[in-house]
This record gives sequence, C-alpha cells and structure tokens, in this order.
Amino acid sequence: MLLFVIMKRMTSTELYARLLHYVAPYRRVFALAILGMVMVAATQPVLPAMVKPLLDGTFVEKDLQLIRWAPVMIIALFVVRGIAEYMAHYCINWVGNRIVLDLRNIMFRKLLELPTPYYDDHPTGNLISKLTFDVTQVTTAATNVLTALFKDALSIVGLLAWMLWLNWQVTLFSLLMAPVIVAVVRIVSIRLRNASRDVQRGMGEMTQVLQEAIEGQKVVKLFGGQVYESERFDHEANSVRRYLMKQTTAAAASVPIVQLIAAVALAAIIFVATLQSGVEQVTVGGFVSFVGAMLMLTAPLKRLTSVNEPLQRGLAAAESVFALLDESAEPDQGAVQIQRAHGEIRFENVSFSYSGGKRLTLDSINLTIAPGETVALVGASGAGKTTLAHLVPRFYHATRGRVLLDGHDLEALTLASLRANIALVSQDVVLFNDTVAANIAYGAMNDATESDII
Repeated sequence: MLLFVIMKRMTSTELYARLLHYVAPYRRVFALAILGMVMVAATQPVLPAMVKPLLDGTFVEKDLQLIRWAPVMIIALFVVRGIAEYMAHYCINWVGNRIVLDLRNIMFRKLLELPTPYYDDHPTGNLISKLTFDVTQVTTAATNVLTALFKDALSIVGLLAWMLWLNWQVTLFSLLMAPVIVAVVRIVSIRLRNASRDVQRGMGEMTQVLQEAIEGQKVVKLFGGQVYESERFDHEANSVRRYLMKQTTAAAASVPIVQLIAAVALAAIIFVATLQSGVEQVTVGGFVSFVGAMLMLTAPLKRLTSVNEPLQRGLAAAESVFALLDESAEPDQGAVQIQRAHGEIRFENVSFSYSGGKRLTLDSINLTIAPGETVALVGASGAGKTTLAHLVPRFYHATRGRVLLDGHDLEALTLASLRANIALVSQDVVLFNDTVAANIAYGAMNDATESDII
C-alpha cells in the first residue's frame, strides 16, 4: 500500500540555507576553497589588463624593459592561477565528499529510527535510491555549484570593471542584454526542477523493481515470470530515460540561447568599438584589451548559465532527502523500565486498523497468555495473526484497547526494556552479510563470548 502525502515545499533559498548548515563543520576547508576561487577570479581580468600596456609599450612605444619583463609576468600570473585553481578544486571536493558521508549516516540512522508503518507506506527501492542517488545530487548543489557562483561571478565582475574603465559607454550598452538572459534562465529553472523530481522518483521505482526481482528470483523462476519482470523493468528504465531527456532538453536549450544573446551583444560592441578606434578614441592596445575581455566573458558566462542544471537537480534531491530527515522517529514515550519479565501477556479489548483505515484488522481481541505457555494463532492468510504478534514489541500501536506485559501497559514501558525481553523468529528469514556467530549474537548481544554463542 502506498501513501502519498502532500507537503509544503521549501523555497530554493530555504533549501540552500539548510544545505549550507551541513557545510558549517568544514568551514575552514571551505574557506580555503573560496579563497582559491577568489584568487582565480581576481587574476582573470589581469590578463586583458596586461594586454593594453604590452601592445602599446612593445609594438608602439618599443619599451625594451617592458619587452624583457613581459614573459616573466605572464608565467608568474599562470603559476598563481594554477596554485589557486588546485586549492579550490581539491578543497571543494573534499567538503563535498564529507557532506555525502554525513548525510548518508544521518539518513541511515533516521531509517533505523522510523516506525514500522513508515516502511509499509514507502517502497524499499525508493528509500535505497534516496541514500545512493539523491544524496550525491545534493552535493552538487551544496559545493560544486558554489565554484561557478563564486569564481565565475567574480570573474565576470572583474572583467566588466576593466571594460568599464576602458570604455564605459560600450560596456553599459552590453549590459542591456542582462535582463533577457535572466528571464531565459528563470524559465529554464522551473523546467529543470520539475524534470529532476521526475528523475528521482523514476530512479526509486526502477530500484524497487530491481530489488523485488532479485529477492524473489526463486518465485520468478518457478512461475515463469521472467518476461513479466523484464517488461516491468524496461518500463521503469524507459521512464527514467524519458525524464532524463526532458532534463537534457531544457539544459541544452538554455546555453545556446544565452550564448546567442551574448554573441549579438558582442557583435554590436565590436562594431561600436571599431568605429571609435577609427576616430582614435581608443588605442590599439585598448581595443584588443577590450575585445579580449569581452571574449573572456563568454566562458564564465557559459558556466554560470550551465550551473542552473546541477543546481536545480541538487535542490530537487535536497527536497527528497530532507523529506526523509523530517519524518518523525518511532514514538518512545514510555517511562517504566522493566528488568527480566515473567512473561504474562494480556490483550484487553484490542482493536487495530492500518493507517487509520475504517476496516479493522483486529476487532475487540481479549486474550491472556500465561508465563511459559505456548500459544499458536491459527487462521487464514490476512486474518491478523502477524498483526496481533506485532503489537507485543510495539511495531504497531492498538487503535483501541491495550496490551499488558506483567500488568504493565506496553505504552508505559520504554522500548529498550520491552524489546530486551522479546525474541523474534520471523517467517521472513533475514541473515545479515556477516559471520554465523555475528548473526547469532546480533545487536545488543554483539559482545557475547564464543562459548555463550555456542
């Protein structure tokens, strides 16, 4: 049974603020990454700024000292840029991998705390997909996107500042294209976010089909279900492919549109600058420097517009991850701690229905089981035998009535002390990927000696 809950979605700002909360413990390394990005961005306008004096000084004025030092200055500039680029790339990826580790650990601990009804309402494949797929998308939004936002945004600001200093009239003309670019990016953002949500949901459904086929491979073979399962998997995998293509279409359209707008602006600017050079309003070095800075703007501008795709993908994944983290843990409001129980279990007028449904799975059950007594519940499949047994360890809570252990209402007992007195041999046998000894002495008994295990 699937349960769909409509939740209020957080805004992009709220999502990003919450993501940055997980960056905070690594703020020193993150600060080094930002410093590296700032250094790279700061050196970006230096190259076109060097072009003007180099051209005017070497080719026009024949300054021998400038000719001699020009190669050294260029090499020094790229050494600084290389060091800063390495530091920024290494540090931002280190922080990103730490965030993935932290989120996966937090999500896994949350899964261990969630009540049993949550697992009834959510397919296992979707939960696995959140830990394996969604969380890696979140990292892109939390760290890698910041690389473009810091480094490329600062590079654009620096290059524009240099262009304004060289020729403010032509530069202001180029900024008329900015509102058009912003409008295009905004429209594409909405399509990318919706497509990303579809991809994550599709990945969860595909993982669910895969898990069911692997776990039930004997049933599949016995009843000849290979063709059916193949068709199911093909359907889900093809859905993921369609969602990815929608995502790709939106992302692929944004970059050339923005580049075309920038190219129109560049063509107009070069035309105006050429006219100005004809009446000697700019020097050769100034003209080449201005055009060079304008051309250098295209690379960071392209990256800045392209970053919208991973950003929206990451924010959509963040919605999925935080939806899991915000789930309420299994309630444990009991205050009474019991030691070794005698074992008397009493059901007093107990009724139960799943997920608040009107149909009662158990209706007014009254039953007393004495300590040491063996009781077998016999009935048709779906009659409520397993449900009745699951009320004892409080996997579920009675809708009406109460269950008592040695006279204590189960709701008044702490979960730890209650479950320490219960052993479960399920009809669905689970063996963990460990030694036989580790499976026998599982959980709270993992410190048992070999002789105790035997």
